[in-house]
Amino acid sequence: MSAAESDSLRTQVALIGMGTVGTEVARILTEKSETMTHRAGRDIRLKRVVVRDATKPRNVELPAGTVADNIQDIIDDNEIDVVVQLIGGIEPAREIMLACLAAGKDVVTANKALICEHGDELFAKAREQGQSIAYEAAVAGGIPIIAVMGQSLTANQIVSIEAILNGTSNFILSEMLAEGRPYEKVLKEAQRLGYAEADPTMDVDGTDAAQKLVILSQLAFGTKVPIADFPREGIDKLDLLDLQYARELGYIVKLLAVAKLVTGQLELHVQPTLVRKEQPLAQVNGPYNMIALTGDELGRAWFAGAGAGGVATASAVVADLIDTVVGRTALTFRRNDLWSERPSLPVQPAEEISRRYYLRFMVDDKPHVLADIADILGRHGISIASVVQHETPETSPDEANGNCVPLVIMTHTTTEGKLRSADEELDALSSVHPPHSRMPVLD
Repeated sequence: MSAAESDSLRTQVALIGMGTVGTEVARILTEKSETMTHRAGRDIRLKRVVVRDATKPRNVELPAGTVADNIQDIIDDNEIDVVVQLIGGIEPAREIMLACLAAGKDVVTANKALICEHGDELFAKAREQGQSIAYEAAVAGGIPIIAVMGQSLTANQIVSIEAILNGTSNFILSEMLAEGRPYEKVLKEAQRLGYAEADPTMDVDGTDAAQKLVILSQLAFGTKVPIADFPREGIDKLDLLDLQYARELGYIVKLLAVAKLVTGQLELHVQPTLVRKEQPLAQVNGPYNMIALTGDELGRAWFAGAGAGGVATASAVVADLIDTVVGRTALTFRRNDLWSERPSLPVQPAEEISRRYYLRFMVDDKPHVLADIADILGRHGISIASVVQHETPETSPDEANGNCVPLVIMTHTTTEGKLRSADEELDALSSVHPPHSRMPVLD
């Protein structure tokens, strides 16, 4: 084979960022180069790695001269065909991706925040330049859910997505319930094990899951929804008591991301949710993800696996890289027409979301408290399905005035708006001590 023929069967790749995921990507490309060549049908060569500090020791051995600290080295190099961008945040990640696309390079990324916030701009630029963006690793780590929705299920209209999309939160909830430990202690354990960042805010407040849900909703329904336009709650304010009561009632609490079609509208929310314990979603424990998709032809299907971590995410990145080299990404990128100018579905107002709810109040242990709560709920059109109040020791009337006990109510189907309208009256009851807990139920 001549040198020219050899070069024509080689794809030169650049990597931006060598954190946990970037290091694993570099390791796979260097240690498994023959396997990657066989699967891609051409030599994939890691030509350049750009990092902030080129002098910092790395946990993977790279050829001399590979590591640099100047992004422009990649943009100006006409031999580099694909850029794997693995830096987080919005800026400078957005500017770098736009520059790479403008320079005629395809991009592979794991940056969910960037795709969520600026997917329309970035995808328009890629189409304008005749390039592609692969982003499998941006959602659910090693689970190939983007490929499933964009390729394998194209005979279907997805009608619902119900998903555990954040491994950190799922680990914390699993450990809280299994070990009977409060949130704060389990969070520290998650940080020690590397499942949670030093600043875990975006994981535990629901932002991470919401960003991923936005991406999946765009793919499934062709509608971009800003995170501010749908309910988002995290696990950082959950009480162990509620997880235990949920289990007693036959449910497991999961941070659930939901998007589904409801009478021509798109219902979206990310919230701690009671899931029946026999359901597959309830049985996913530890730092794992699961996505339940319902298609109009297929029905329901479940996809589960490692949703975070360097190796799992790197697996998705390298798969995207091979698809890009082979040409599959270019085909699906054009066909899917994501983030394009087309009619969007209206988003269902949060007040109209209809489901059952779990309510837990801390109340004075004295007569008529349940009647007062039931009266308020009833006047707002909220029907009670069941009540749980554990028996407490007998006390004298004077002592009873100082006792505070949990009162758990399961409602029949109602709306978020009705519950919100009842909140002010419930909070005004002198026998009810704030705050009270409210979680939706997925039956």
